Amino acid sequence: MEGTSGDRRSVNGTPARILLALPDGQTVEVRLYERLRAKRGHPWRYRIGVPAWITTEEGVEPAEYSVWVTDKQLKPIEGVDLSVVPTRRRPEPLRPPKPSGWVVRPDPRRRGGTVVHDAVCPDATGGGKELGTLEALDALMGPGASACHECCAAEVLVPVLELGKGYG
Repeated sequence: MEGTSGDRRSVNGTPARILLALPDGQTVEVRLYERLRAKRGHPWRYRIGVPAWITTEEGVEPAEYSVWVTDKQLKPIEGVDLSVVPTRRRPEPLRPPKPSGWVVRPDPRRRGGTVVHDAVCPDATGGGKELGTLEALDALMGPGASACHECCAAEVLVPVLELGKGYG
């Protein structure tokens, strides 16, 4: 079998046989290609190849459908060594850097307006008033104030303001 739909070779080794439990209680033997471990959410994901058939000009040919499933959908086959299956860790998602403080500066696009930046934001350089978090929130509630969208100010401070609506 050629092409991606029929390629049954694992990138990093030999696939292992395992059973996939279908919603109606039936099981199908599939190939387990790799395990993926994440630190959050459901900790394990498994990439499997499910047997299928495709129609070609010459007729019907066996193929394989690749999909990620959880451990609750798989059942080991007695005597099959799963240690041959490559295991890797999912990289943690990128997060904005924790703010070291806040700076409020005049808004260059709006007369009388202000913009609150993370202190490490490039747009915060060149002056401005340094603030603590509560002061930055107060500054954002002022007329004509906004949070910078180039740094984490909007992502961190605006949701806090949203939480406080109706409590003051």
